Amino acid sequence: MKLKPLADRVVIKMLEAEETTKGGIILTGAAKEKPQVAQVLEVGPGGNVDGKEVTMLVKAGDKVICSKYSGTEIKIDGEELIVVRQNDILAIVE
Repeated sequence: MKLKPLADRVVIKMLEAEETTKGGIILTGAAKEKPQVAQVLEVGPGGNVDGKEVTMLVKAGDKVICSKYSGTEIKIDGEELIVVRQNDILAIVE
């Protein structure tokens, strides 16, 4: 199944949290922070949202940093995805 977001929505998949620190210490599941870097899978068309014209600045394939607890989590074909609004995306990682 494929998701096609509407308006200013973006479908993202969170990238895995780091397993070890830079110093080589292995982290347990409880010690890992929730990842904030995600891969953009699909992007809505933008357009007129809440009376304002929205131009989509992200595209499929971009790595982005998003707000920690934003969006709606869904599971499609065993894959955990999140649908967020473009304004929940804080930056594009280059």
